[in-house]
Amino acid sequence: MHTVVERELELKLVLSPERRIPVPARLGYLTDDPYAVHVTFHIDTEHPVYWTFARDLLVEGVFRPCGQGDVRVWPTKAEGRSVVLMALSSPDGDALLEAPAAAVSAWLERTLRVVPPGTEGEQLGFDDELAQLLAQ
Repeated sequence: MHTVVERELELKLVLSPERRIPVPARLGYLTDDPYAVHVTFHIDTEHPVYWTFARDLLVEGVFRPCGQGDVRVWPTKAEGRSVVLMALSSPDGDALLEAPAAAVSAWLERTLRVVPPGTEGEQLGFDDELAQLLAQ
């Protein structure tokens, strides 16, 4: 039985220091993919945009700058509020997204209660499968 932890929230696409546009998004965490978080962006296109990256990256990024390459995450303040910025790069382009830190942290805490850090491997059932293979 797998568990899904989801949260709908509005992110802001940062176009310039003065200009942000709202982007409805869904954060998703699935216990059958315990190392990853999935973000679905519902932009003005027929098909949503999906990003998947390490849960650890988002957990760390709430507190301090982290990541390199395609996904970078860091905390900051915007208009007096705590936010988490996510810089995403792909061959299709780059995006800087701003998420409310409190909402992201609350959702991450839910994922960490479902699958505590360090227990992700147990979710995958490798140990059970390996034991069955060795018993044959």
